[in-house]
Amino acid sequence: MEPETRTLSAAVREHLRQLCLHEFPCGTGSWNKSRFLPQTSRVWRELIPREEKSLSPGEETVEDLLGLVRSAHSPWALVEGSSAEDLFLKELAIQNPLMLKDSFFYTYFRSLRVVDKDVSLVDKELLKFVKLEELVLSANQIKEIDTTNLPPTLKVLELYGNKIASMECLCRHPPPRLQHLGLGHNKLLGPLESLHVTSDHWPNLVSLDLSFNNLTDLQNMVAGLQTLKHLRLLLLQGNPLALVPHYRGFTIDSLARLCVLDDITVASSEKHLFRGLSRSEDLLAPEAQLLVTVGNLRGVLDSSVLDSEPGPQGPFITYNYYVTYDFVEDEEGEGSQYGGVLAEIIKPPSSLEQLGEDILEEIIEDVEESLESGLASLSELGEMEESIVSGASEPLPRSTDSAEELAKLRPLLDPRLCPSPGTVLFSTVPKPWSDVIPCNYEMQHTLKDLVPLKAFLLSGTVVTVVEEKILSWPVEQPSSSDSPLAAKKGKGEKDKKEKEKDKKDKAGKGEKEPPKAQKGSKKQKELPKELRQDPPILRVLGSSPVVLEPLLAGEPFVSTVCNFGVIRTLEADRLTLNRDAKKNKKGKKAALEVKSKTKMPAAPVYENDYQPEPLTVEIQIQLIQWRSTEEALRGLVM
Repeated sequence: MEPETRTLSAAVREHLRQLCLHEFPCGTGSWNKSRFLPQTSRVWRELIPREEKSLSPGEETVEDLLGLVRSAHSPWALVEGSSAEDLFLKELAIQNPLMLKDSFFYTYFRSLRVVDKDVSLVDKELLKFVKLEELVLSANQIKEIDTTNLPPTLKVLELYGNKIASMECLCRHPPPRLQHLGLGHNKLLGPLESLHVTSDHWPNLVSLDLSFNNLTDLQNMVAGLQTLKHLRLLLLQGNPLALVPHYRGFTIDSLARLCVLDDITVASSEKHLFRGLSRSEDLLAPEAQLLVTVGNLRGVLDSSVLDSEPGPQGPFITYNYYVTYDFVEDEEGEGSQYGGVLAEIIKPPSSLEQLGEDILEEIIEDVEESLESGLASLSELGEMEESIVSGASEPLPRSTDSAEELAKLRPLLDPRLCPSPGTVLFSTVPKPWSDVIPCNYEMQHTLKDLVPLKAFLLSGTVVTVVEEKILSWPVEQPSSSDSPLAAKKGKGEKDKKEKEKDKKDKAGKGEKEPPKAQKGSKKQKELPKELRQDPPILRVLGSSPVVLEPLLAGEPFVSTVCNFGVIRTLEADRLTLNRDAKKNKKGKKAALEVKSKTKMPAAPVYENDYQPEPLTVEIQIQLIQWRSTEEALRGLVM
């Protein structure tokens, strides 16, 4: 069902009715009747009320009535956020109420503001405002405007926050004297919009605001704007076209008369820095570049101190920690460019998008049933679980003895480890625990599809700290029957007999046999045992959204420290303190250093003073914007 159409004239009438201009303390009535003579005995020039020497009982003075309107504590005061025009009308309705006729409204007002009134149609009634110069219709439901209904006297037209998808409707019969056009926060989209910003339609335009739309073609848009000889103020920020590195420099170099761009004054020095950029076509690729930097990770709980010592058969447990963030995926994909040195791209299998927790549970239960029946190997289960959790390409074997133990060790799928639709999950390099884990991560993202990038910046990214737990098991050595030495058993027995014979001969001659190496002696070297690893068990330590909308509003970067709260405990920090003190020869000195870092007391009596550091990570996202033509040329060479 389509919403009811509401006209501009109906909104104006409703607004005037809510002002109560003909009710106390406005208008005429018993509160001011002695100030007015009957209208039949007076001409228009005598509409100004006479000052009476004495008031009748029950009447109020003009000053008292005005005070009821102006006082913030009065029940007749205007609601908060009312315009200056509303206050003017209320005071006029007290001082000269007989002037408030339709002819007065249509001839007196030069500015009309109808904001957030659900107006969807500008009707012909607007033409009655014969002196109207400013029309503000922001935050309404307007999709198109019939410009024949706009007064030709208009100089300012603001249509912010509506649903206008094209400027074509405004170009049919545009107001010839228009100097400012505000179309920010609409739905303008498509390369043809550059045809609607020329001097053929707006010969006197001085200021143009097209901010926060979906315009993508910077070069054609600027080519149309070059025909506007009087243009001095321009706003294009918030559009996808403003995300390219050459946006500001190219616009300034192309529009020589421009004084203000995106609310920032264009200085003569800035024009000099960008000189010649508009003619360097090699530098004008329509793609955005963003640099993501992840700094230090602090306040991580050292989980290894909570594990018991491993036995000879394992498991041997190692922990690593890393940071993930999701980023918009380019239409060509970024997996082939990144993922080798600085970052790992974690993309779930295509089948995972349709798998819920119930389906995942069914898969694991099916494998466990096949384990019991001897139809499936544990290595197959390890491969399946690893592909589900981390998307690894090389499955690792798994060794366990029962389905019960398997259930304890299997990783669980956390939805925070999966990227949101249309994004790719990036991660820093996993690193072992330390008091401060330096991520030292930098990644430059280059994206050609600018409209999804704008939508991503509006929604923001999510930063997650992940603990990776890996269980390692000794590889079983082959039995003696499977050894290649078993095939030489006969030869070995023969050699043994020959050695015994030589031994007897030497004994007869009085020669001594060299001593044998004792079993278990230190000189005897043991071969290193080979270990096989289980798929990693991932645990989310903290997750936090990061707002990226300031990058659309002109900010060069967003830098923040994500605080996930305290996850460390007094018991774990004490165990870490003791372990580090034992490893260091100067145990007392090391204990004091660790104690000062963690702000943790050494004795239980100071437990109330324990102040663990919260889990935090430093992250910065920078939108690359060239500051000069020289900088752009250096970037091209690199």
